[in-house]
Amino acid sequence: MTPRLRLQVMGPLRVWRDDVELDSGPRQQQCLLALLLVRSGRPVSMSDLINLIWGSDPPACAANIIQKYVGALRRLLEPDLPPRSSGSYLTRHSTGYRFTAGPETLDLVAFRQRVSAAKMSTAGGRPDEALDHYVNALRLCQGPAGDALAESTVATSTFAGVDGEFVAAAVNAAAVAVQVDRPAEVLAALRLATEIDRLNEPVHASLVTTLAAAGYQDKALVAHRTIRDRLAEELGIDPGRELREAQRRVLTQSAVPPTDERDQTEAPLLAGRSRPVPMVHPAQLPPDQPLFVGRRAELDTLDDLVGEMRAGGCTSPMVVAVDGMGGVGKSTLVVRFAHTVADEFTDGQLYLDLQGHRGEEGSVLAGDALRSLLYALGVHGTDIPDTFDALVGMYRSLTAGMRILVVLDNVRDSAQVRPLLPNSAASLVLITSRQPLVGLAASDSARLLGAYPPDLPDARELLGARLAAMRSRTLAVGDDAGTIDEIIELCGRLPLALAILAARLSARPHLSLGAVAAELRDGARLLAAFEGRGEVSDPRTAFSWSYRQLTPSAARLFRLLSVAFTAGITVEACLSLAGLRLSQARALLEELTEAALVTEDDRGHFTSHVLVKAYAQELFLTLESPDEQCAASSRLLQHYLHSSSNAELMLEPHRTPIVPPPPLPGVVPERQASHAEALSWFALHRETLKDAVKVAAEVDYGIVPWHLAVTTQQYLEEFGFFRDWEDVMRHALRATRERSDVIGEAQVLRSLARARLFSGANEEALGLLRAALDIFAEQGMLPEQAMAYVDLHRVHSALGRHDLALADSEKAVALNRAAGDTYARVRSLDCNGQSLTWLGQHEQAARVLQRALDLNAQIEYRHEDACIRVAMARNLTNMGRAPDAVQQLKLAARTAGEMGHGPNRFEVFRGLSELLLTVGDARGAQDAYGQAHEVLRSFQDGGPDHMRADLRRLAQRLARSAPRPSSADVT
Repeated sequence: MTPRLRLQVMGPLRVWRDDVELDSGPRQQQCLLALLLVRSGRPVSMSDLINLIWGSDPPACAANIIQKYVGALRRLLEPDLPPRSSGSYLTRHSTGYRFTAGPETLDLVAFRQRVSAAKMSTAGGRPDEALDHYVNALRLCQGPAGDALAESTVATSTFAGVDGEFVAAAVNAAAVAVQVDRPAEVLAALRLATEIDRLNEPVHASLVTTLAAAGYQDKALVAHRTIRDRLAEELGIDPGRELREAQRRVLTQSAVPPTDERDQTEAPLLAGRSRPVPMVHPAQLPPDQPLFVGRRAELDTLDDLVGEMRAGGCTSPMVVAVDGMGGVGKSTLVVRFAHTVADEFTDGQLYLDLQGHRGEEGSVLAGDALRSLLYALGVHGTDIPDTFDALVGMYRSLTAGMRILVVLDNVRDSAQVRPLLPNSAASLVLITSRQPLVGLAASDSARLLGAYPPDLPDARELLGARLAAMRSRTLAVGDDAGTIDEIIELCGRLPLALAILAARLSARPHLSLGAVAAELRDGARLLAAFEGRGEVSDPRTAFSWSYRQLTPSAARLFRLLSVAFTAGITVEACLSLAGLRLSQARALLEELTEAALVTEDDRGHFTSHVLVKAYAQELFLTLESPDEQCAASSRLLQHYLHSSSNAELMLEPHRTPIVPPPPLPGVVPERQASHAEALSWFALHRETLKDAVKVAAEVDYGIVPWHLAVTTQQYLEEFGFFRDWEDVMRHALRATRERSDVIGEAQVLRSLARARLFSGANEEALGLLRAALDIFAEQGMLPEQAMAYVDLHRVHSALGRHDLALADSEKAVALNRAAGDTYARVRSLDCNGQSLTWLGQHEQAARVLQRALDLNAQIEYRHEDACIRVAMARNLTNMGRAPDAVQQLKLAARTAGEMGHGPNRFEVFRGLSELLLTVGDARGAQDAYGQAHEVLRSFQDGGPDHMRADLRRLAQRLARSAPRPSSADVT
């Protein structure tokens, strides 16, 4: 019988198998499990898990720690699970993990199902049935979710969300229990809810009302007094309307609350005041943007959140905080949405610009903001209190129970906005800020929504709508769509920049789009194209407000980041760029991220919007000395050179490295600890390394461009990035010739020839190799000559000139023997055996290839093993020994799969498919073809033309050999 697994996350984390409770491991492992349980059924990425567990300062090995914990948890949950299996519960999903469990296993799933059933029963007019479902759901909670496991604010917010679900269910259950005269059944859950959410007035009001309805008037008054004193001591405020109403019901012995939430015929009175506050209905929203376009996804998300309010069950106002960089259109988005839902908030709409982008000194103080809001609500100037606590108390008293919409624009931080939240679950608060208000999400359950530059179609529509509305110009059908899209991309699709550009084009209708694009291409003057006039804000001004709030160290790093390449920069590269320690770099990048000046993607790359980067470059060129400008670029390039060189050694430990000069002081190269880490490093930095070679080739920044170029060759070859390989080498070749570096030229010529060979350009590869060989011979470089002859062998073989290929391989063997290079000798023997096979000298080929295989086994060079076995299989086939050939190809396929060399794997699987087809194994041939097809698909651009052509011919052979269905099969 399969053991039954049960997990509890609504309270202290506990795990049982049958009736035996299990030890769920150390604290961080428990936290990981609890977080996965809370998000049961939904994938959680590795970056999210790292952020949830460690926050802004994770250890360098965070991903490895999580993987270790995942393995331990899988063994804990399913001890009989085979090694490396994900099992039934904790599965791999993309870059992260997903926990899946049903209601019989996980308490949170059961809780949610029962609460959903309760809501359906309530909607169907079956309150007793609804209460039964609620009671069964509430019994599952044993305390706060996570039980203090969280060590980051994001994790705290995540667990608080589960607590919020329980608290909301308890309040809803209490209302139903009082209605059907069964109040005692929910008292235990309500008491637990008040312990979990100590300052939640609606929850305490529900407890007071339910105690009274159960006949415990004295306990109800004690509960009211307890929360009243707590509010006074911890927040300095008096109880709100709901608590006051609950107390009134106890004193008048009216246990069941009235159906109307608020008597609209009476104006509320301020505590301690004789003057009634007029029931005004403010309508302060700014005018909607008439040319608003796009933002469909963001508007749908906002509408869904308001839909949660409409569904009921909220115990506090719905707070939505939209964050994004300056000029991205946050305020326009929020105001547009506010106008679409304004009619639902019958008590009015408040709007306040808090000027948070001006920093702590220039932004609106919370006390001044409260006074403005109180004025808007109709409070007379002489009645507004003097102290901050009294202002908060009055604002909360006035907004208690209101259906009001509050828009708080340009918020600085959570502390500035928290006192401005209305005291009503029927209210909506829309906030804009340049940084994510994580603190507000943690303390007030605010929903965070990022606003980003629109996609290209929306940006095109935005520009077109602006021009059309100004009537002086439109984007006509005849306009060059490519130029228009280039202009939009040069603006970074930033709405503010597009709006200013549209105004310029309208003011100068004869200005051609080509002239505009040419102006924007000048990176040094990019921001000048958007300079505002008078009251018009422009991107430079918008970014400057964020820049001025930075600490000096963060401001310096921001300027230095202007030299980072398009693909972005990692925290490790920042160490070399700015001469920082790891902890410093992390903290400064976090500060820049919070200021919306950089963004981090899920791979750990930090990038800036194109206009933000242009602003950073302006500052860099203005504030940094010429020496520091050059030094910063040199440090970054040297970081990539030495890090790439270290990674290449992990991929090719047997190759004699080209050792670059020592790095500058402050450069901290990355050192990969394994072959897998080296592959991951190259995958992360491929685009960056391309840009680095190009920049180094254009300007002398302290590294030799071809040194960096050749370190990328092995990775680009293994993973089929042939076009990138050619581009990198052509940049390096130009630099070697401009600097008269003949040795560098020869190295690059040989590498470029290999790239062209893989692309099928055999004659061009031949010319490049002969030029390289001439230089190597002049310089007396024996190993390099041998490698060139190996490549010449490959070109001549591809051209069918097998006698020339044989001569090339014999020269390579002799040169490698003279140089004493065993690894290179193995490769040249392999080439020699291939040529002998093509020339029909099969017995001699077999001896040479076996000698190569034996020599390779001595040095355990697995990379060459697959190549040799492919050559042996071809020779065995020609000798009529097809079964032996198949066996060799299968061994080659296994070795190639372990090593991951793409071109080798393709040739192995293609050859295996052809051979299996020859011996009549159609199913095996089809499987091998499928593997070859998958390898080719993984290559850049789907692989070279000649490889695709080879595979098409193989597919046609397979199709011809497939058995035709009989009439019975067709029937």
